[in-house]
Amino acid sequence: MSASQNRLVGLTKELAAEWANTKQSWSDAKSREFERRFLDELFAGVNQTLNNIETLERILSKIRNDCE
Repeated sequence: MSASQNRLVGLTKELAAEWANTKQSWSDAKSREFERRFLDELFAGVNQTLNNIETLERILSKIRNDCE
């Protein structure tokens, strides 16, 4: 996995842990709305980005191998 992927995964895990901690003291309709509107979308976007990075790495690896 690339350094960028590792960093993105690490920061996303850190954010998820901080959010879990925050939800212990902020647990109302607004916190659920915040999670649904912003964090769910962000985490889905991160997952898609990781998939795209993996795809690009496979393509670049194939191009390197084909050029050798």
